[in-house]
Amino acid sequence: MMSQREKSVSQKQISKFLSLVLRHEPQAAGITLDEHGWANIADLIAGVSKKMPIDRNILEQIVAEDNKQRYAFDETKTKIRANQGHSVQVDVELQEYIPPNPLYHGTAVRFAQAIEKQGLLPQSRLYVHLSKDSETAKEVGARHGKPCIYEIDTKRMVADGYVFYLSANGVWLTKCVPPQYFINK
Repeated sequence: MMSQREKSVSQKQISKFLSLVLRHEPQAAGITLDEHGWANIADLIAGVSKKMPIDRNILEQIVAEDNKQRYAFDETKTKIRANQGHSVQVDVELQEYIPPNPLYHGTAVRFAQAIEKQGLLPQSRLYVHLSKDSETAKEVGARHGKPCIYEIDTKRMVADGYVFYLSANGVWLTKCVPPQYFINK
């Protein structure tokens, strides 16, 4: 039988807190991340359980059911990390890839003026996040307000020496996208 505390905290809330801990503030759960962003699962569960109900089964269910595949276990299933989106300095051991052309970035219309001057910058994150299709970019942009989609000429960026990475969950990453690489505004 579930306690009142367990009923009042949804799996979505736990997942959001895991995202905060594994991407931005490991100290919120009293843990540390190693240089590659990995957290010890036992420590994570112990730290998170001080704030909300979690156990190994709940953690595994969140990882398995996350539609964006934000998290990954190591081969031994003793460690977990966020696949991308970090603001803390970690090396998630990304491999360089040649991206498809074009890629897309979704944001809110209210940011368009600044983006068209400065280009796409990682802001508080380590990388700019790009999508392989405009529909995904539109969904991302809609989370922040009225969506605005940028189509990126990745072929030209690669020719000019820019590097792209593909995260474990299919998000394309790069350090920045100057405005001259926007195909349409």
